[in-house]
Amino acid sequence: MSLRGGDPAEIGGYPLEARLGSGGMGTVFLARTSSGRPVAVKLIHQQFAGDDEFRIRFRQEVAAARRVSGAFTAAVVDAAPEAERPWMATTYIEGDTLAQHIATKGPLYGAELRRLAIGLAEALRDIHRVDVVHRDLKPSNVVLSPEGPRVIDFGISRAVDQQTLTMTGRVIGTPPFMSPEQLRDPRGVGPRSDVFSLGTLLVYSATGHGPFDADSPYLTAYQVVHEEPTLGDVPVALRVVVESCLDKDPEGRPSADELLVLLRDLPDDLGGTGTNGAVGGRTRDVVTQHHLATPATPAPIAPATGPPAAPATVPDGPDKESTGTPVGRRPNRRWRPVLAAAVAVAAIGGGVAVLEAGGFGGNGGGEGSSSVAARGAALPDGFGPWRRTVPGGREDIPDELRCLARGDALFCGGGGVVATRVRALDGSREWTVRSPGVPVQGMHLVGATADTVLGYRFAAQDAPQDPPSEVVAVDADDGRELWSVPSGAQSTAVTGRTRDAVVIGSAVVTVDASNSRFEAREASSGEVTWTSSFPARTQCAPVPAGPQLFAMCATDAEVDASEVRHPTLYTVDRDSGALGRPIAVDGPAVPMGVADGSLVLLRRHMEGAAQTGYDGVARVDPASGKVTYSRLARTYAGTPGMADGTVYVSGQTGRVTALDPATGQEKWSRQTGVEGASGPVAGAGALYFSSATGRVVALSPYDGTHLWSTDPQADGLTGEQDASPRVTVAGRAVIVAAAQNTLFAFDAQKPPKSG
Repeated sequence: MSLRGGDPAEIGGYPLEARLGSGGMGTVFLARTSSGRPVAVKLIHQQFAGDDEFRIRFRQEVAAARRVSGAFTAAVVDAAPEAERPWMATTYIEGDTLAQHIATKGPLYGAELRRLAIGLAEALRDIHRVDVVHRDLKPSNVVLSPEGPRVIDFGISRAVDQQTLTMTGRVIGTPPFMSPEQLRDPRGVGPRSDVFSLGTLLVYSATGHGPFDADSPYLTAYQVVHEEPTLGDVPVALRVVVESCLDKDPEGRPSADELLVLLRDLPDDLGGTGTNGAVGGRTRDVVTQHHLATPATPAPIAPATGPPAAPATVPDGPDKESTGTPVGRRPNRRWRPVLAAAVAVAAIGGGVAVLEAGGFGGNGGGEGSSSVAARGAALPDGFGPWRRTVPGGREDIPDELRCLARGDALFCGGGGVVATRVRALDGSREWTVRSPGVPVQGMHLVGATADTVLGYRFAAQDAPQDPPSEVVAVDADDGRELWSVPSGAQSTAVTGRTRDAVVIGSAVVTVDASNSRFEAREASSGEVTWTSSFPARTQCAPVPAGPQLFAMCATDAEVDASEVRHPTLYTVDRDSGALGRPIAVDGPAVPMGVADGSLVLLRRHMEGAAQTGYDGVARVDPASGKVTYSRLARTYAGTPGMADGTVYVSGQTGRVTALDPATGQEKWSRQTGVEGASGPVAGAGALYFSSATGRVVALSPYDGTHLWSTDPQADGLTGEQDASPRVTVAGRAVIVAAAQNTLFAFDAQKPPKSG
């Protein structure tokens, strides 16, 4: 693509010709040496140039790349890590990435697959011979040049003999292609971690899918650590080699040199799969489909003086467990929105992390529940900054919570926690109801009424007789379970947001287990007040819009195909459940919230089956049924949200854009240092956006002026899309949910110092 206004004309004496792309840490340009040789120049973003520890990290990247010199890697031509804006120039390699090739042309076969495997093994040999570990071998970091495959991007490499810097909140890999030890202890990985990644890459190249693919990166990471790979579509001759690479024990894997011997002994055509099934089709792992210029580059390193990596213990009494029968099996497979993001996992303890896909408008709360604090709002009496973790039902699956405030109480839920009550004053827990099963991505707290809290419980794998997922009501005062009901699981397929139950006033509306009707219950008693069947041959999800309730429905055929392009909206009578007249929406569209009495939806921009962002706004007048559309000036990629009548999109690289839902026009756009943030949440005179690492940025709602930002507080994912807001505001107190069930709180007027 051509240069943009504001791009430099040259970097380090290299005239720039084109912009190749932009990633989280920098922009990559095509340039020329004085002899005419093309080079790729990575220029670090301005906001990181002043970070001393980031410069240390960048120097390590340059040093690692310089140490590697082979036929199958990209050589460093020049670099200036000490420049005002650091940069590095490498050999420009022409060709598609492996991810692009698989997405457009499908898997590799025969001699072509064998050449790729040998070339990648030779690249690993060259890398490991100089004591460097790549640590992020994935399809977007392999370029298929005319001369053979090239391994690029040493952004998270490190020399084996170097002391690793603090890694709190850092991008350290991509779960489908990471090794078990990298997920458990990213600081301690060695060369054979790269061999494991190469094994996953070869499966992907041969089949179009990874050996541990699941419905979310969260479950994928779990399977990498605990489950056996799926290799049925891999050619038999190659499968034997791949199995050795995917040994859970690093010592059981071959070295790069040993792997080369094994691969060179393979027949030229590699043979077939030895099964009756067809070889796998094109990849569904769009996570890794990135341009050469969008590598998974590490975020700036947390200072040694920052918050401790280990969360504080909670000095309160034993949890009160759920009184119902433990629930049974892993939830059924559910469609998830395409996640076009490179995700990062750090220090996952028993081995997994979650990439959230959140509900619109934030989770929970019910009618009239707003997290917006009045101007001059006070802190809870006796408040002091605090940090806590909430143990869930599965210690091997850390997750994220979502919270809502009720007076001096916080109610939180998500993952292995149905619900917990926490004091906003000091973070101490009063009760916790746990969930024994594997949590479903993006399903957190349902909501709360004056006396009842509602959350999700997932079935334990050793109890297959129980419902896969349930909505559970507990007493707000003591955590006693009041009632539970099996829940359907199609909201994400229909609306693009995970919200299978909603609180409206004093009632909770759920989808029944057969995905055929809505059921409304009095929240505290569980008494059914009405049921409402879905229109014929459709599946529906509840959509709250202030005091109004909508049903968003799609045909069975579109849901089954995971391509809801023509949704239909109905108003729902809150007293009877009766559906109003159908309102056709030109989709695909995602409900966001209410502005001037109209339901606002963002229209997704699709390229084939992949969502690449949002390109329009739709407004639905519930009284007339009229739908008004506005085009956006361009396609905005990232996580959308809505606050105080304005739509916001938070990009993966930290740029936040405010959009007018009435016209689609851009109000303002601001670059922040918080990548992969969810939000917004409004309160105490600011808008808050936060990532799973606990980084928070506060912006002025009027013009996006940067007010303050914080450093990471937990090891977690960065770069994900569609997570629901993680911040809750109670008066002047800001409570933030982060990865591994971490909660922390501080005074909005005295945020933790950054840097």
